[in-house]
Amino acid sequence: MENNFNEKLREYARLTVRLGVNLQKGQELVLSCPVECAYFGRMIAEEAYIAGAKEVITIWNDELMTKLKYDFADSEVFKEFPNWAVEQRLMYARRGACFVSIAASDPDLLRDVDPARLRDASIASNTALKEFYDYTMSNQCAWTVISVPTERWAKKVFDKGDDSVSLLWDAILKSVRVGGGNAEKAWDEHVETLKRRYEFLNDKQFSYLHFKNSLGTDFKVGLPKNHIWAGGSDVTQSGIPFIANMPTEEIFTAPDRNFAEGRVVSSMPLSYQGTLIENFVLDFKNGEVVNYSAEKGYDSLKNMLESFDGAKRLGEVALVQYDSPISRMGIIFFNTLFDENASCHLALGKAYPASIENGTNMSEEELERHGLNNSLTHVDFMIGTPDLEITGYDEKDNPTPIFRNGNFVI
Repeated sequence: MENNFNEKLREYARLTVRLGVNLQKGQELVLSCPVECAYFGRMIAEEAYIAGAKEVITIWNDELMTKLKYDFADSEVFKEFPNWAVEQRLMYARRGACFVSIAASDPDLLRDVDPARLRDASIASNTALKEFYDYTMSNQCAWTVISVPTERWAKKVFDKGDDSVSLLWDAILKSVRVGGGNAEKAWDEHVETLKRRYEFLNDKQFSYLHFKNSLGTDFKVGLPKNHIWAGGSDVTQSGIPFIANMPTEEIFTAPDRNFAEGRVVSSMPLSYQGTLIENFVLDFKNGEVVNYSAEKGYDSLKNMLESFDGAKRLGEVALVQYDSPISRMGIIFFNTLFDENASCHLALGKAYPASIENGTNMSEEELERHGLNNSLTHVDFMIGTPDLEITGYDEKDNPTPIFRNGNFVI
Protein backbone atom coordinates (compact mmCIF):
# COMPACT_ATOMS: atom_id res chain seq x y z
CA MET A 1 0.00 0.00 0.00
CA GLU A 2 2.78 2.42 0.94
CA ASN A 3 4.64 1.78 -2.32
CA ASN A 4 1.46 2.30 -4.34
CA PHE A 5 0.81 5.63 -2.61
CA ASN A 6 4.37 6.80 -3.24
CA GLU A 7 3.99 5.84 -6.90
CA LYS A 8 0.86 8.01 -7.10
CA LEU A 9 2.70 10.95 -5.53
CA ARG A 10 5.54 10.48 -7.99
CA GLU A 11 3.09 10.46 -10.89
CA TYR A 12 1.47 13.63 -9.55
CA ALA A 13 4.85 15.36 -9.29
CA ARG A 14 5.72 14.23 -12.81
CA LEU A 15 2.40 15.56 -14.16
CA THR A 16 3.03 18.91 -12.49
CA VAL A 17 6.39 19.27 -14.21
CA ARG A 18 5.70 17.72 -17.62
CA LEU A 19 2.06 18.68 -18.14
CA GLY A 20 1.41 21.51 -15.67
CA VAL A 21 4.29 23.85 -16.56
CA ASN A 22 5.63 21.68 -19.41
CA LEU A 23 9.20 22.38 -18.33
CA GLN A 24 11.66 22.65 -21.22
CA LYS A 25 15.23 21.37 -21.10
CA GLY A 26 17.56 24.02 -19.68
CA GLN A 27 14.69 26.03 -18.16
CA GLU A 28 14.59 27.28 -14.57
CA LEU A 29 11.67 26.38 -12.31
CA VAL A 30 10.55 28.52 -9.37
CA LEU A 31 8.63 26.54 -6.75
CA SER A 32 6.54 28.22 -4.06
CA CYS A 33 6.06 25.63 -1.34
CA PRO A 34 4.69 25.52 2.23
CA VAL A 35 7.21 24.03 4.64
CA GLU A 36 4.65 21.41 5.65
CA CYS A 37 4.63 20.18 2.03
CA ALA A 38 8.43 20.00 1.70
CA TYR A 39 8.43 16.25 1.00
CA PHE A 40 6.32 16.75 -2.10
CA GLY A 41 8.23 19.88 -3.10
CA ARG A 42 11.37 17.75 -3.21
CA MET A 43 9.60 15.28 -5.50
CA ILE A 44 8.72 18.11 -7.87
CA ALA A 45 12.31 19.32 -7.81
CA GLU A 46 13.63 15.85 -8.58
CA GLU A 47 11.19 15.39 -11.46
CA ALA A 48 12.15 18.82 -12.78
CA TYR A 49 15.84 17.92 -12.79
CA ILE A 50 15.05 14.60 -14.49
CA ALA A 51 13.18 16.58 -17.15
CA GLY A 52 16.25 18.76 -17.73
CA ALA A 53 15.75 21.77 -15.46
CA LYS A 54 18.72 24.10 -15.23
CA GLU A 55 17.87 24.87 -11.58
CA VAL A 56 14.93 24.61 -9.18
CA ILE A 57 14.55 27.69 -6.98
CA THR A 58 12.35 27.22 -3.90
CA ILE A 59 10.41 29.97 -2.14
CA TRP A 60 9.41 28.54 1.23
CA ASN A 61 6.44 29.81 3.22
CA ASP A 62 5.21 28.95 6.71
CA GLU A 63 1.65 29.96 7.53
CA LEU A 64 2.19 29.66 11.30
CA MET A 65 5.03 32.17 11.04
CA THR A 66 2.67 34.33 8.99
CA LYS A 67 0.06 34.11 11.76
CA LEU A 68 2.66 35.17 14.36
CA LYS A 69 3.55 38.14 12.20
CA TYR A 70 -0.08 39.25 11.93
CA ASP A 71 -0.56 38.85 15.68
CA PHE A 72 2.57 40.63 16.92
CA ALA A 73 4.43 42.65 14.26
CA ASP A 74 4.36 46.43 14.11
CA SER A 75 1.38 47.63 12.06
CA GLU A 76 3.66 49.57 9.68
CA VAL A 77 5.18 46.25 8.50
CA PHE A 78 1.99 45.40 6.60
CA LYS A 79 2.10 48.56 4.51
CA GLU A 80 5.30 47.46 2.75
CA PHE A 81 6.35 44.53 0.59
CA PRO A 82 10.10 43.79 0.32
CA ASN A 83 11.76 44.79 -2.93
CA TRP A 84 14.00 41.72 -2.84
CA ALA A 85 10.95 39.44 -2.97
CA VAL A 86 9.63 41.34 -5.99
CA GLU A 87 12.96 41.31 -7.81
CA GLN A 88 13.46 37.61 -7.10
CA ARG A 89 10.28 36.69 -9.00
CA LEU A 90 10.79 39.24 -11.76
CA MET A 91 14.38 38.18 -12.39
CA TYR A 92 13.38 34.60 -13.07
CA ALA A 93 10.26 35.58 -15.04
CA ARG A 94 12.36 37.79 -17.32
CA ARG A 95 14.75 34.89 -17.86
CA GLY A 96 11.92 32.64 -19.00
CA ALA A 97 11.46 30.48 -15.89
CA CYS A 98 8.29 28.55 -15.21
CA PHE A 99 6.45 28.75 -11.88
CA VAL A 100 4.78 26.11 -9.68
CA SER A 101 2.77 27.19 -6.63
CA ILE A 102 1.42 24.80 -3.99
CA ALA A 103 -1.82 26.21 -2.53
CA ALA A 104 -2.45 24.54 0.82
CA SER A 105 -3.49 26.95 3.55
CA ASP A 106 -5.65 26.62 6.65
CA PRO A 107 -8.96 28.34 5.70
CA ASP A 108 -9.42 29.61 9.28
CA LEU A 109 -5.83 30.63 9.97
CA LEU A 110 -6.37 34.39 9.94
CA ARG A 111 -9.97 34.43 11.11
CA ASP A 112 -9.23 36.54 14.20
CA VAL A 113 -6.65 38.87 12.62
CA ASP A 114 -7.34 42.59 12.49
CA PRO A 115 -8.98 43.18 9.06
CA ALA A 116 -7.00 46.41 8.65
CA ARG A 117 -3.74 44.45 8.76
CA LEU A 118 -5.01 42.01 6.16
CA ARG A 119 -6.16 44.89 3.95
CA ASP A 120 -2.84 46.72 4.21
CA ALA A 121 -0.83 43.56 3.47
CA SER A 122 -2.98 42.73 0.46
CA ILE A 123 -2.68 46.22 -1.00
CA ALA A 124 1.10 46.28 -0.45
CA SER A 125 1.78 42.84 -1.96
CA ASN A 126 -0.59 43.15 -4.92
CA THR A 127 0.77 46.60 -5.77
CA ALA A 128 4.41 45.53 -5.50
CA LEU A 129 3.89 42.32 -7.50
CA LYS A 130 1.81 43.87 -10.28
CA GLU A 131 4.50 43.49 -12.94
CA PHE A 132 5.06 39.86 -12.00
CA TYR A 133 1.33 39.10 -12.10
CA ASP A 134 1.21 40.73 -15.54
CA TYR A 135 3.74 38.12 -16.69
CA THR A 136 1.54 35.25 -15.56
CA MET A 137 -1.87 36.64 -16.48
CA SER A 138 -0.73 37.47 -20.01
CA ASN A 139 0.92 34.03 -20.43
CA GLN A 140 4.42 35.41 -20.85
CA CYS A 141 5.59 32.43 -18.81
CA ALA A 142 4.23 28.99 -17.98
CA TRP A 143 2.76 28.55 -14.50
CA THR A 144 0.58 26.15 -12.59
CA VAL A 145 -1.14 25.99 -9.22
CA ILE A 146 -1.50 22.61 -7.50
CA SER A 147 -2.24 21.51 -3.96
CA VAL A 148 -1.02 19.14 -1.24
CA PRO A 149 -2.82 18.33 2.05
CA THR A 150 -1.78 19.94 5.30
CA GLU A 151 -3.05 18.71 8.65
CA ARG A 152 -5.07 21.80 9.59
CA TRP A 153 -6.66 22.14 6.16
CA ALA A 154 -7.49 18.40 6.00
CA LYS A 155 -9.19 18.47 9.40
CA LYS A 156 -11.26 21.46 8.31
CA VAL A 157 -12.47 19.53 5.25
CA PHE A 158 -13.12 16.12 6.82
CA ASP A 159 -12.97 16.39 10.63
CA LYS A 160 -11.81 12.75 10.78
CA GLY A 161 -8.81 13.13 13.08
CA ASP A 162 -5.68 11.32 11.93
CA ASP A 163 -7.45 9.98 8.83
CA SER A 164 -8.19 13.45 7.46
CA VAL A 165 -4.88 13.90 5.61
CA SER A 166 -5.13 10.55 3.83
CA LEU A 167 -8.74 11.30 2.86
CA LEU A 168 -7.73 14.66 1.42
CA TRP A 169 -4.85 13.05 -0.45
CA ASP A 170 -7.30 10.58 -2.00
CA ALA A 171 -9.57 13.41 -3.09
CA ILE A 172 -6.74 15.50 -4.56
CA LEU A 173 -5.22 12.60 -6.50
CA LYS A 174 -8.62 11.67 -7.88
CA SER A 175 -9.23 15.28 -8.93
CA VAL A 176 -5.99 15.34 -10.96
CA ARG A 177 -6.74 11.96 -12.56
CA VAL A 178 -3.91 10.09 -10.83
CA GLY A 179 -4.44 6.45 -9.90
CA GLY A 180 -6.79 5.35 -12.65
CA GLY A 181 -4.13 4.15 -15.08
CA ASN A 182 -2.51 6.48 -17.60
CA ALA A 183 -2.96 9.95 -16.12
CA GLU A 184 -1.45 11.78 -19.11
CA LYS A 185 -3.86 10.06 -21.48
CA ALA A 186 -6.79 10.91 -19.17
CA TRP A 187 -5.70 14.55 -19.18
CA ASP A 188 -5.40 14.59 -22.98
CA GLU A 189 -8.98 13.33 -23.30
CA HIS A 190 -10.23 15.81 -20.70
CA VAL A 191 -8.54 18.76 -22.40
CA GLU A 192 -10.10 17.70 -25.71
CA THR A 193 -13.60 17.67 -24.14
CA LEU A 194 -13.12 21.19 -22.79
CA LYS A 195 -11.83 22.29 -26.19
CA ARG A 196 -14.97 21.11 -27.98
CA ARG A 197 -17.13 23.15 -25.63
CA TYR A 198 -15.14 26.38 -25.77
CA GLU A 199 -14.86 26.18 -29.55
CA PHE A 200 -18.67 26.03 -29.73
CA LEU A 201 -18.93 29.17 -27.57
CA ASN A 202 -16.22 30.96 -29.55
CA ASP A 203 -18.13 30.27 -32.77
CA LYS A 204 -21.35 31.64 -31.25
CA GLN A 205 -19.82 34.89 -29.91
CA PHE A 206 -22.78 35.56 -27.64
CA SER A 207 -23.50 39.16 -26.67
CA TYR A 208 -24.48 38.25 -23.13
CA LEU A 209 -25.31 35.35 -20.81
CA HIS A 210 -28.23 35.04 -18.40
CA PHE A 211 -27.71 33.03 -15.16
CA LYS A 212 -30.66 31.93 -13.02
CA ASN A 213 -31.19 29.50 -10.13
CA SER A 214 -33.33 28.88 -7.05
CA LEU A 215 -30.77 30.38 -4.64
CA GLY A 216 -31.70 33.78 -5.97
CA THR A 217 -29.13 34.33 -8.71
CA ASP A 218 -30.78 36.22 -11.58
CA PHE A 219 -28.01 37.87 -13.47
CA LYS A 220 -26.98 39.02 -16.94
CA VAL A 221 -23.36 39.53 -17.94
CA GLY A 222 -22.13 40.94 -21.23
CA LEU A 223 -19.28 39.58 -23.33
CA PRO A 224 -17.00 41.91 -25.32
CA LYS A 225 -16.64 41.61 -29.07
CA ASN A 226 -13.99 39.10 -30.15
CA HIS A 227 -13.88 37.51 -26.70
CA ILE A 228 -12.10 34.15 -26.45
CA TRP A 229 -13.28 31.20 -24.38
CA ALA A 230 -10.50 28.86 -23.24
CA GLY A 231 -9.97 26.00 -20.83
CA GLY A 232 -7.77 23.05 -19.99
CA SER A 233 -4.51 23.92 -21.69
CA ASP A 234 -3.11 27.43 -22.12
CA VAL A 235 -0.23 28.46 -24.39
CA THR A 236 2.59 30.86 -23.54
CA GLN A 237 3.32 33.73 -25.89
CA SER A 238 6.31 31.71 -27.09
CA GLY A 239 4.05 28.76 -27.98
CA ILE A 240 4.59 26.36 -25.05
CA PRO A 241 1.36 24.65 -23.87
CA PHE A 242 0.78 24.44 -20.12
CA ILE A 243 -2.07 23.87 -17.64
CA ALA A 244 -2.42 26.77 -15.21
CA ASN A 245 -4.56 24.94 -12.64
CA MET A 246 -4.47 21.27 -11.69
CA PRO A 247 -7.26 20.27 -11.32
CA THR A 248 -9.22 22.24 -13.90
CA GLU A 249 -12.78 21.65 -15.11
CA GLU A 250 -13.66 25.14 -16.33
CA ILE A 251 -13.98 26.99 -19.57
CA PHE A 252 -13.72 30.73 -19.11
CA THR A 253 -13.56 34.13 -20.72
CA ALA A 254 -13.52 37.81 -19.77
CA PRO A 255 -16.87 39.59 -19.42
CA ASP A 256 -17.64 43.15 -20.46
CA ARG A 257 -16.65 45.26 -17.45
CA ASN A 258 -19.58 47.62 -18.07
CA PHE A 259 -22.35 45.03 -18.50
CA ALA A 260 -23.37 43.15 -15.35
CA GLU A 261 -26.94 43.45 -14.16
CA GLY A 262 -28.86 41.73 -11.39
CA ARG A 263 -28.20 39.61 -8.31
CA VAL A 264 -25.59 36.90 -7.72
CA VAL A 265 -25.81 34.59 -4.69
CA SER A 266 -22.79 32.55 -3.61
CA SER A 267 -23.19 28.78 -3.60
CA MET A 268 -20.05 27.89 -1.59
CA PRO A 269 -17.96 29.53 1.14
CA LEU A 270 -15.07 31.63 -0.12
CA SER A 271 -11.72 31.39 1.65
CA TYR A 272 -10.17 34.85 1.39
CA GLN A 273 -7.08 36.02 3.27
CA GLY A 274 -7.37 33.21 5.81
CA THR A 275 -11.04 33.80 6.63
CA LEU A 276 -14.26 32.32 5.29
CA ILE A 277 -16.96 34.43 3.63
CA GLU A 278 -20.27 32.55 3.65
CA ASN A 279 -23.69 33.03 2.05
CA PHE A 280 -22.93 36.35 0.41
CA VAL A 281 -24.95 38.32 -2.10
CA LEU A 282 -23.77 40.82 -4.71
CA ASP A 283 -26.06 43.19 -6.58
CA PHE A 284 -24.74 44.58 -9.88
CA LYS A 285 -25.75 47.62 -11.91
CA ASN A 286 -23.95 48.94 -15.00
CA GLY A 287 -21.19 46.39 -14.44
CA GLU A 288 -20.44 47.29 -10.82
CA VAL A 289 -21.34 45.90 -7.40
CA VAL A 290 -23.71 48.45 -5.86
CA ASN A 291 -24.79 46.47 -2.79
CA TYR A 292 -23.46 43.46 -0.89
CA SER A 293 -24.10 41.37 2.22
CA ALA A 294 -22.78 38.21 3.89
CA GLU A 295 -23.98 36.00 6.73
CA LYS A 296 -20.37 35.43 7.83
CA GLY A 297 -17.14 37.21 6.94
CA TYR A 298 -18.70 40.55 6.02
CA ASP A 299 -15.56 42.50 6.95
CA SER A 300 -13.47 40.31 4.64
CA LEU A 301 -15.99 40.75 1.85
CA LYS A 302 -15.86 44.51 2.38
CA ASN A 303 -12.04 44.47 2.25
CA MET A 304 -12.15 42.41 -0.93
CA LEU A 305 -14.48 44.87 -2.67
CA GLU A 306 -13.28 48.17 -1.27
CA SER A 307 -9.48 47.83 -1.17
CA PHE A 308 -8.70 47.97 -4.91
CA ASP A 309 -9.84 49.95 -7.91
CA GLY A 310 -11.75 47.64 -10.23
CA ALA A 311 -12.56 45.10 -7.50
CA LYS A 312 -16.30 45.73 -7.82
CA ARG A 313 -16.29 44.79 -11.50
CA LEU A 314 -15.90 41.36 -13.06
CA GLY A 315 -12.77 39.98 -14.70
CA GLU A 316 -13.84 36.41 -15.43
CA VAL A 317 -16.89 34.27 -16.09
CA ALA A 318 -16.31 30.49 -15.92
CA LEU A 319 -18.55 27.54 -16.70
CA VAL A 320 -18.26 24.23 -14.83
CA GLN A 321 -21.05 21.71 -15.02
CA TYR A 322 -22.50 20.45 -11.75
CA ASP A 323 -21.94 16.84 -12.82
CA SER A 324 -18.15 17.24 -12.77
CA PRO A 325 -15.66 14.91 -11.04
CA ILE A 326 -14.96 17.30 -8.16
CA SER A 327 -18.62 18.17 -7.66
CA ARG A 328 -19.53 14.45 -7.57
CA MET A 329 -17.22 14.01 -4.57
CA GLY A 330 -19.63 16.11 -2.53
CA ILE A 331 -16.76 17.84 -0.71
CA ILE A 332 -16.38 21.51 0.13
CA PHE A 333 -12.60 21.97 0.01
CA PHE A 334 -12.51 25.53 1.40
CA ASN A 335 -9.84 26.07 -1.25
CA THR A 336 -10.63 28.01 -4.42
CA LEU A 337 -8.43 25.79 -6.60
CA PHE A 338 -10.86 22.91 -6.01
CA ASP A 339 -14.16 24.61 -5.23
CA GLU A 340 -14.06 26.72 -8.40
CA ASN A 341 -13.72 23.49 -10.39
CA ALA A 342 -16.87 22.07 -8.83
CA SER A 343 -19.02 25.05 -9.71
CA CYS A 344 -19.67 27.80 -12.21
CA HIS A 345 -17.98 30.91 -10.91
CA LEU A 346 -17.21 34.55 -11.48
CA ALA A 347 -14.11 36.54 -10.57
CA LEU A 348 -13.97 40.09 -9.32
CA GLY A 349 -11.03 42.17 -10.47
CA LYS A 350 -8.52 41.84 -13.27
CA ALA A 351 -9.35 40.08 -16.54
CA TYR A 352 -6.92 37.85 -18.39
CA PRO A 353 -5.67 39.72 -21.51
CA ALA A 354 -5.64 36.47 -23.49
CA SER A 355 -9.44 36.38 -23.17
CA ILE A 356 -9.84 38.75 -26.12
CA GLU A 357 -8.41 38.62 -29.61
CA ASN A 358 -4.91 40.18 -29.67
CA GLY A 359 -5.32 41.11 -26.00
CA THR A 360 -1.78 40.11 -24.99
CA ASN A 361 -0.48 42.82 -27.34
CA MET A 362 -2.73 45.55 -25.93
CA SER A 363 -1.92 48.12 -23.26
CA GLU A 364 -4.06 48.31 -20.13
CA GLU A 365 -5.84 51.33 -21.61
CA GLU A 366 -6.59 49.48 -24.85
CA LEU A 367 -7.88 46.45 -22.96
CA GLU A 368 -10.21 48.66 -20.95
CA ARG A 369 -11.50 50.31 -24.11
CA HIS A 370 -12.33 46.85 -25.42
CA GLY A 371 -14.30 46.08 -22.25
CA LEU A 372 -11.80 44.15 -20.11
CA ASN A 373 -11.49 45.03 -16.44
CA ASN A 374 -8.23 46.06 -14.82
CA SER A 375 -7.40 45.75 -11.13
CA LEU A 376 -4.66 44.68 -8.73
CA THR A 377 -6.84 41.82 -7.50
CA HIS A 378 -8.53 38.75 -8.97
CA VAL A 379 -10.83 36.71 -6.70
CA ASP A 380 -12.98 33.78 -7.87
CA PHE A 381 -16.25 32.94 -6.13
CA MET A 382 -18.72 30.15 -6.77
CA ILE A 383 -22.31 30.47 -8.00
CA GLY A 384 -23.10 27.05 -9.55
CA THR A 385 -26.02 24.88 -8.34
CA PRO A 386 -27.80 21.69 -9.48
CA ASP A 387 -30.61 23.77 -11.01
CA LEU A 388 -28.53 26.53 -12.62
CA GLU A 389 -29.74 27.67 -16.02
CA ILE A 390 -27.51 29.62 -18.40
CA THR A 391 -28.76 31.01 -21.69
CA GLY A 392 -26.68 32.75 -24.30
CA TYR A 393 -28.09 35.63 -26.40
CA ASP A 394 -26.77 36.85 -29.72
CA GLU A 395 -26.83 40.44 -31.03
CA LYS A 396 -30.45 40.01 -32.12
CA ASP A 397 -31.43 38.68 -28.68
CA ASN A 398 -31.98 35.15 -29.95
CA PRO A 399 -31.55 32.63 -27.09
CA THR A 400 -29.43 29.47 -27.06
CA PRO A 401 -29.51 27.12 -24.03
CA ILE A 402 -26.03 26.50 -22.57
CA PHE A 403 -26.84 25.01 -19.14
CA ARG A 404 -29.97 23.27 -17.93
CA ASN A 405 -30.24 21.59 -14.52
CA GLY A 406 -26.68 22.61 -13.73
CA ASN A 407 -25.07 20.93 -16.74
CA PHE A 408 -23.99 21.70 -20.28
CA VAL A 409 -26.49 21.05 -23.06
CA ILE A 410 -23.92 21.90 -25.76
